[in-house]
Amino acid sequence: MIASGGVYEEAGGRGAAVTEPAPRSLADLLPGARATVARVVADAAPAVVCRLHDLGFTPGAMVEAVRRAPLRDPVLYRVKDYEVCLRRTQAVCVHIVEVER
Repeated sequence: MIASGGVYEEAGGRGAAVTEPAPRSLADLLPGARATVARVVADAAPAVVCRLHDLGFTPGAMVEAVRRAPLRDPVLYRVKDYEVCLRRTQAVCVHIVEVER
């Protein structure tokens, strides 16, 4: 079986293979939802990666999307007991694992 968008399909009778789900970014988090930071991607600009780490977006940190601006950008996030506003281009650099509500 192969995972395809959360649906499993037969793999032609040659055994089973399970693929990892596509990584989600912080930009995909809906207001009111919480997630844990998995990692900050290293292929972003080094200054952006450093700044995100300085702001508290480190692996294992709990993040909550508080609210979005009317045009969906920027988004206000709560991380480590304070709130920070990020643009979508910065938020896509942070990969997350969403926490069940």
